[in-house]
Amino acid sequence: MSGLFDGVIGHAAVVALLEREIARPSQAYLFVGPGALGKATVARRFAAGLLCPDGDPGCLRRALAGGHPDLVLVEPDGRTTLTVEKARSTVARAALAPVESDRKVFLFEEAGMMSDEAANALLKTLEEPTASSIFILVAESEDDLPGTVASRSRTVVFGRVPDGEVIAALTGRGIDEQRAADAARTSGGRPGLALLLATRPEVAAFRRAWLSVPGRLDEAPGSAFLLAESIVAAADPLLEGMAERHDEERHAAGDEASAKAVKDRQQREVRRATTALHVTGLEILASWYRDAAAAQFGAPARNRDVPGADLATVSPQAAVSAAERVLDTITSLESNQRPDLALAALFTDLAAPA
Repeated sequence: MSGLFDGVIGHAAVVALLEREIARPSQAYLFVGPGALGKATVARRFAAGLLCPDGDPGCLRRALAGGHPDLVLVEPDGRTTLTVEKARSTVARAALAPVESDRKVFLFEEAGMMSDEAANALLKTLEEPTASSIFILVAESEDDLPGTVASRSRTVVFGRVPDGEVIAALTGRGIDEQRAADAARTSGGRPGLALLLATRPEVAAFRRAWLSVPGRLDEAPGSAFLLAESIVAAADPLLEGMAERHDEERHAAGDEASAKAVKDRQQREVRRATTALHVTGLEILASWYRDAAAAQFGAPARNRDVPGADLATVSPQAAVSAAERVLDTITSLESNQRPDLALAALFTDLAAPA
Protein backbone atom coordinates (compact mmCIF):
# COMPACT_ATOMS: atom_id res chain seq x y z
CA MET A 1 0.00 0.00 0.00
CA SER A 2 1.71 3.15 -1.21
CA GLY A 3 2.80 5.53 1.52
CA LEU A 4 1.65 3.43 4.47
CA PHE A 5 5.17 2.87 5.80
CA ASP A 6 6.66 6.18 4.64
CA GLY A 7 8.93 7.60 7.31
CA VAL A 8 9.85 4.24 8.83
CA ILE A 9 13.63 4.15 9.27
CA GLY A 10 15.16 0.92 7.99
CA HIS A 11 13.49 -2.51 8.16
CA ALA A 12 12.94 -2.64 4.40
CA ALA A 13 12.57 -6.45 4.32
CA VAL A 14 10.04 -6.40 7.17
CA VAL A 15 8.04 -3.61 5.51
CA ALA A 16 7.97 -5.51 2.20
CA LEU A 17 6.73 -8.63 4.00
CA LEU A 18 3.97 -6.77 5.85
CA GLU A 19 2.80 -5.01 2.71
CA ARG A 20 2.24 -8.43 1.16
CA GLU A 21 0.53 -9.71 4.31
CA ILE A 22 -2.19 -7.05 4.28
CA ALA A 23 -4.18 -8.84 1.58
CA ARG A 24 -4.12 -12.24 3.32
CA PRO A 25 -3.01 -11.80 6.92
CA SER A 26 -2.34 -14.44 9.54
CA GLN A 27 -4.43 -14.50 12.71
CA ALA A 28 -1.58 -13.44 15.02
CA TYR A 29 1.81 -11.74 14.68
CA LEU A 30 4.64 -11.39 17.17
CA PHE A 31 7.04 -8.52 16.43
CA VAL A 32 10.34 -9.04 18.27
CA GLY A 33 13.67 -7.22 18.50
CA PRO A 34 15.66 -4.98 20.86
CA GLY A 35 14.02 -1.90 22.32
CA ALA A 36 13.76 1.41 20.41
CA LEU A 37 13.96 -0.19 16.95
CA GLY A 38 10.57 1.16 15.85
CA LYS A 39 8.59 -2.08 16.24
CA ALA A 40 5.55 -0.35 17.74
CA THR A 41 5.57 2.28 14.97
CA VAL A 42 5.60 -0.40 12.28
CA ALA A 43 2.94 -2.38 14.17
CA ARG A 44 0.60 0.62 14.30
CA ARG A 45 1.00 1.21 10.56
CA PHE A 46 0.48 -2.46 9.78
CA ALA A 47 -2.69 -2.39 11.90
CA ALA A 48 -3.88 0.65 9.94
CA GLY A 49 -3.24 -1.17 6.67
CA LEU A 50 -5.24 -4.18 7.85
CA LEU A 51 -8.19 -1.99 8.82
CA CYS A 52 -8.04 0.23 5.73
CA PRO A 53 -6.92 -2.05 2.88
CA ASP A 54 -8.26 0.33 0.25
CA GLY A 55 -5.98 3.09 1.57
CA ASP A 56 -8.75 5.54 2.45
CA PRO A 57 -6.91 8.57 3.96
CA GLY A 58 -9.54 9.27 6.59
CA CYS A 59 -9.61 5.66 7.72
CA LEU A 60 -5.80 5.49 7.89
CA ARG A 61 -5.63 8.75 9.82
CA ARG A 62 -8.04 7.49 12.48
CA ALA A 63 -6.28 4.13 12.76
CA LEU A 64 -2.83 5.70 13.11
CA ALA A 65 -4.19 8.02 15.79
CA GLY A 66 -5.77 5.11 17.66
CA GLY A 67 -9.31 6.32 16.99
CA HIS A 68 -10.61 3.60 14.66
CA PRO A 69 -13.48 1.62 16.27
CA ASP A 70 -12.02 -1.70 15.11
CA LEU A 71 -8.55 -1.04 16.50
CA VAL A 72 -8.20 -2.21 20.10
CA LEU A 73 -5.05 -0.99 21.86
CA VAL A 74 -4.37 -3.36 24.73
CA GLU A 75 -2.20 -1.59 27.30
CA PRO A 76 -0.88 -2.60 30.72
CA ASP A 77 -2.83 -1.62 33.80
CA GLY A 78 -0.72 1.03 35.50
CA ARG A 79 3.04 0.92 35.11
CA THR A 80 4.00 -2.70 35.50
CA THR A 81 1.74 -5.48 34.24
CA LEU A 82 -0.78 -6.38 31.60
CA THR A 83 -3.23 -8.22 33.82
CA VAL A 84 -5.50 -11.20 33.41
CA GLU A 85 -8.51 -8.90 33.70
CA LYS A 86 -7.32 -6.92 30.69
CA ALA A 87 -6.72 -10.14 28.75
CA ARG A 88 -10.23 -11.43 29.56
CA SER A 89 -11.72 -8.14 28.43
CA THR A 90 -9.78 -8.48 25.17
CA VAL A 91 -11.05 -12.03 24.68
CA ALA A 92 -14.63 -10.82 25.14
CA ARG A 93 -14.16 -8.06 22.57
CA ALA A 94 -12.61 -10.50 20.09
CA ALA A 95 -15.95 -12.34 19.95
CA LEU A 96 -17.74 -9.20 18.71
CA ALA A 97 -18.18 -8.34 15.04
CA PRO A 98 -16.21 -5.45 13.52
CA VAL A 99 -17.94 -2.06 13.42
CA GLU A 100 -16.59 -0.56 10.17
CA SER A 101 -13.86 -2.76 8.76
CA ASP A 102 -13.95 -6.41 7.77
CA ARG A 103 -11.55 -7.05 10.67
CA LYS A 104 -10.84 -6.18 14.26
CA VAL A 105 -7.16 -5.67 15.13
CA PHE A 106 -5.90 -6.12 18.70
CA LEU A 107 -2.56 -4.38 19.16
CA PHE A 108 -0.40 -5.20 22.19
CA GLU A 109 2.43 -2.67 21.95
CA GLU A 110 3.88 -3.86 25.28
CA ALA A 111 3.09 -7.57 25.11
CA GLY A 112 6.23 -8.39 27.09
CA MET A 113 4.49 -7.04 30.20
CA MET A 114 1.77 -9.69 29.98
CA SER A 115 1.48 -11.85 33.10
CA ASP A 116 1.41 -15.63 32.74
CA GLU A 117 -2.24 -15.61 33.81
CA ALA A 118 -3.06 -13.02 31.14
CA ALA A 119 -1.24 -15.05 28.49
CA ASN A 120 -3.17 -18.17 29.46
CA ALA A 121 -6.45 -16.26 29.25
CA LEU A 122 -5.54 -15.10 25.76
CA LEU A 123 -4.28 -18.50 24.62
CA LYS A 124 -7.63 -20.09 23.76
CA THR A 125 -8.53 -17.14 21.55
CA LEU A 126 -5.23 -17.52 19.72
CA GLU A 127 -5.84 -21.25 19.33
CA GLU A 128 -9.39 -20.79 18.03
CA PRO A 129 -9.57 -17.22 16.70
CA THR A 130 -12.61 -15.73 15.07
CA ALA A 131 -12.08 -15.16 11.36
CA SER A 132 -12.36 -11.38 11.75
CA SER A 133 -9.86 -10.96 14.63
CA ILE A 134 -6.15 -10.30 14.14
CA PHE A 135 -3.66 -9.98 16.99
CA ILE A 136 -0.36 -8.07 16.84
CA LEU A 137 1.94 -8.52 19.83
CA VAL A 138 5.13 -6.47 20.25
CA ALA A 139 7.93 -7.63 22.55
CA GLU A 140 11.72 -7.62 22.74
CA SER A 141 12.01 -11.40 22.62
CA GLU A 142 9.89 -14.50 22.14
CA ASP A 143 11.09 -15.46 25.62
CA ASP A 144 9.10 -12.54 27.06
CA LEU A 145 5.93 -14.55 26.40
CA PRO A 146 4.98 -18.14 27.21
CA GLY A 147 5.98 -20.52 24.44
CA THR A 148 2.36 -21.48 23.92
CA VAL A 149 1.54 -17.90 22.89
CA ALA A 150 4.66 -17.35 20.77
CA SER A 151 4.18 -20.63 18.92
CA ARG A 152 0.68 -19.58 17.79
CA SER A 153 1.91 -16.30 16.34
CA ARG A 154 3.85 -15.55 13.18
CA THR A 155 7.15 -14.12 14.39
CA VAL A 156 8.54 -11.06 12.60
CA VAL A 157 12.10 -10.25 13.65
CA PHE A 158 13.40 -6.66 13.65
CA GLY A 159 17.16 -6.10 13.48
CA ARG A 160 19.48 -3.16 14.02
CA VAL A 161 19.49 -0.53 11.27
CA PRO A 162 22.82 0.43 9.64
CA ASP A 163 24.17 3.84 10.66
CA GLY A 164 24.06 5.08 7.06
CA GLU A 165 20.30 4.52 6.82
CA VAL A 166 19.70 6.22 10.16
CA ILE A 167 21.85 9.22 9.20
CA ALA A 168 20.07 9.58 5.85
CA ALA A 169 16.68 9.49 7.55
CA LEU A 170 17.68 12.06 10.19
CA THR A 171 19.21 14.48 7.70
CA GLY A 172 16.07 14.07 5.60
CA ARG A 173 14.17 15.39 8.61
CA GLY A 174 16.35 18.50 8.69
CA ILE A 175 18.85 17.33 11.32
CA ASP A 176 22.40 18.66 10.96
CA GLU A 177 24.64 15.98 9.44
CA GLN A 178 27.15 15.90 12.31
CA ARG A 179 24.41 15.70 14.91
CA ALA A 180 22.68 12.98 12.88
CA ALA A 181 25.95 11.04 12.74
CA ASP A 182 26.44 11.39 16.50
CA ALA A 183 22.88 10.22 17.18
CA ALA A 184 23.20 7.25 14.81
CA ARG A 185 26.54 6.14 16.24
CA THR A 186 25.33 6.46 19.83
CA SER A 187 21.98 4.75 19.23
CA GLY A 188 23.55 1.49 18.13
CA GLY A 189 21.20 0.93 15.18
CA ARG A 190 18.01 1.79 17.10
CA PRO A 191 16.04 4.32 15.01
CA GLY A 192 13.65 5.13 17.85
CA LEU A 193 16.55 6.02 20.12
CA ALA A 194 18.28 7.95 17.34
CA LEU A 195 15.17 10.10 16.87
CA LEU A 196 15.17 10.83 20.60
CA LEU A 197 18.85 11.78 20.56
CA ALA A 198 18.98 13.71 17.30
CA THR A 199 17.77 17.00 18.76
CA ARG A 200 19.87 16.82 21.93
CA PRO A 201 23.28 18.54 21.95
CA GLU A 202 24.36 16.33 24.88
CA VAL A 203 24.73 13.19 22.72
CA ALA A 204 28.48 13.60 22.23
CA ALA A 205 28.98 14.13 25.98
CA PHE A 206 27.00 10.96 26.74
CA ARG A 207 29.22 8.92 24.43
CA ARG A 208 32.38 10.49 25.88
CA ALA A 209 31.22 9.69 29.40
CA TRP A 210 30.94 5.99 28.59
CA LEU A 211 34.24 5.91 26.69
CA SER A 212 35.93 7.56 29.69
CA VAL A 213 34.97 4.73 32.06
CA PRO A 214 38.13 2.59 31.63
CA GLY A 215 40.31 5.55 32.56
CA ARG A 216 38.21 6.37 35.62
CA LEU A 217 38.12 2.93 37.23
CA ASP A 218 39.49 2.89 40.77
CA GLU A 219 39.77 0.19 43.41
CA ALA A 220 39.16 2.64 46.25
CA PRO A 221 36.08 1.82 48.35
CA GLY A 222 32.98 3.60 47.08
CA SER A 223 34.55 4.83 43.85
CA ALA A 224 32.56 2.36 41.74
CA PHE A 225 29.29 3.71 43.17
CA LEU A 226 30.32 7.32 42.51
CA LEU A 227 31.28 6.46 38.94
CA ALA A 228 27.99 4.59 38.46
CA GLU A 229 26.03 7.60 39.71
CA SER A 230 27.77 9.93 37.24
CA ILE A 231 27.25 7.56 34.32
CA VAL A 232 23.57 7.08 35.15
CA ALA A 233 23.18 10.87 35.36
CA ALA A 234 24.72 11.26 31.88
CA ALA A 235 21.47 9.92 30.41
CA ASP A 236 19.23 12.49 32.11
CA PRO A 237 19.75 15.42 29.68
CA LEU A 238 18.91 13.16 26.74
CA LEU A 239 15.45 12.51 28.18
CA GLU A 240 14.51 16.17 28.52
CA GLY A 241 12.98 16.32 25.04
CA MET A 242 10.71 13.42 25.97
CA ALA A 243 9.73 15.21 29.20
CA GLU A 244 8.71 18.30 27.23
CA ARG A 245 6.53 16.23 24.90
CA HIS A 246 4.98 14.43 27.85
CA ASP A 247 4.00 17.75 29.46
CA GLU A 248 2.11 18.68 26.29
CA GLU A 249 0.35 15.30 26.19
CA ARG A 250 -0.79 15.56 29.82
CA HIS A 251 -2.15 19.06 29.24
CA ALA A 252 -4.09 17.77 26.23
CA ALA A 253 -5.62 14.87 28.20
CA GLY A 254 -9.29 15.26 29.01
CA ASP A 255 -10.83 13.68 32.10
CA GLU A 256 -8.93 12.41 35.13
CA ALA A 257 -9.01 8.77 34.00
CA SER A 258 -7.53 9.70 30.62
CA ALA A 259 -4.85 11.79 32.29
CA LYS A 260 -3.88 8.86 34.52
CA ALA A 261 -3.69 6.49 31.56
CA VAL A 262 -1.48 8.98 29.72
CA LYS A 263 0.78 9.38 32.76
CA ASP A 264 1.13 5.60 33.20
CA ARG A 265 1.99 5.16 29.52
CA GLN A 266 4.53 7.97 29.70
CA GLN A 267 6.22 6.43 32.74
CA ARG A 268 6.54 3.14 30.88
CA GLU A 269 7.96 4.99 27.87
CA VAL A 270 10.53 6.79 30.02
CA ARG A 271 11.57 3.52 31.64
CA ARG A 272 12.06 1.86 28.24
CA ALA A 273 14.00 4.86 26.88
CA THR A 274 16.20 4.99 29.98
CA THR A 275 16.97 1.27 29.71
CA ALA A 276 17.76 1.69 25.99
CA LEU A 277 20.20 4.50 26.84
CA HIS A 278 21.94 2.42 29.51
CA VAL A 279 22.15 -0.55 27.14
CA THR A 280 23.61 1.53 24.32
CA GLY A 281 26.07 3.02 26.82
CA LEU A 282 27.21 -0.47 27.78
CA GLU A 283 27.60 -1.32 24.10
CA ILE A 284 29.78 1.78 23.68
CA LEU A 285 31.89 0.65 26.65
CA ALA A 286 32.17 -2.88 25.25
CA SER A 287 33.33 -1.37 21.94
CA TRP A 288 36.18 0.38 23.82
CA TYR A 289 37.41 -2.96 25.13
CA ARG A 290 36.91 -4.51 21.69
CA ASP A 291 39.14 -1.78 20.27
CA ALA A 292 41.73 -2.37 23.01
CA ALA A 293 42.03 -6.01 21.94
CA ALA A 294 41.85 -5.37 18.20
CA ALA A 295 44.28 -2.45 18.07
CA GLN A 296 47.09 -4.48 19.64
CA PHE A 297 46.80 -6.98 16.80
CA GLY A 298 46.79 -4.29 14.12
CA ALA A 299 43.03 -4.32 13.47
CA PRO A 300 41.24 -0.98 12.94
CA ALA A 301 39.47 0.62 15.91
CA ARG A 302 35.80 1.52 15.77
CA ASN A 303 36.18 4.47 18.13
CA ARG A 304 38.77 6.42 16.16
CA ASP A 305 38.63 9.34 18.56
CA VAL A 306 40.08 7.21 21.41
CA PRO A 307 43.87 7.63 21.70
CA GLY A 308 45.80 4.47 20.87
CA ALA A 309 47.89 4.91 24.02
CA ASP A 310 44.73 4.54 26.12
CA LEU A 311 43.80 1.31 24.36
CA ALA A 312 47.27 -0.12 25.01
CA THR A 313 46.79 0.04 28.78
CA VAL A 314 44.76 -3.20 28.77
CA SER A 315 46.05 -6.55 27.53
CA PRO A 316 44.04 -8.21 24.74
CA GLN A 317 43.05 -11.09 27.02
CA ALA A 318 41.88 -8.74 29.77
CA ALA A 319 40.04 -6.59 27.22
CA VAL A 320 38.08 -9.55 25.87
CA SER A 321 37.17 -10.64 29.40
CA ALA A 322 36.09 -7.09 30.29
CA ALA A 323 33.93 -6.81 27.16
CA GLU A 324 32.15 -10.05 28.08
CA ARG A 325 31.54 -8.74 31.60
CA VAL A 326 30.13 -5.49 30.19
CA LEU A 327 27.73 -7.33 27.89
CA ASP A 328 26.59 -9.56 30.77
CA THR A 329 25.45 -6.39 32.53
CA ILE A 330 23.00 -5.71 29.69
CA THR A 331 21.14 -8.86 30.72
CA SER A 332 21.00 -7.60 34.30
CA LEU A 333 19.50 -4.30 33.21
CA GLU A 334 16.97 -5.97 30.96
CA SER A 335 15.96 -8.10 33.96
CA ASN A 336 15.02 -4.86 35.76
CA GLN A 337 18.01 -4.69 38.12
CA ARG A 338 18.59 -1.14 39.36
CA PRO A 339 21.03 0.57 36.95
CA ASP A 340 23.16 2.17 39.67
CA LEU A 341 23.67 -1.17 41.42
CA ALA A 342 24.31 -3.11 38.20
CA LEU A 343 26.85 -0.53 37.00
CA ALA A 344 28.55 -0.28 40.40
CA ALA A 345 29.02 -4.05 40.44
CA LEU A 346 30.38 -3.91 36.89
CA PHE A 347 32.84 -1.10 37.63
CA THR A 348 34.04 -2.89 40.77
CA ASP A 349 34.81 -5.98 38.71
CA LEU A 350 36.51 -4.03 35.94
CA ALA A 351 38.71 -2.18 38.44
CA ALA A 352 39.88 -5.40 40.12
CA PRO A 353 43.44 -6.51 39.24
CA ALA A 354 43.53 -9.03 36.40
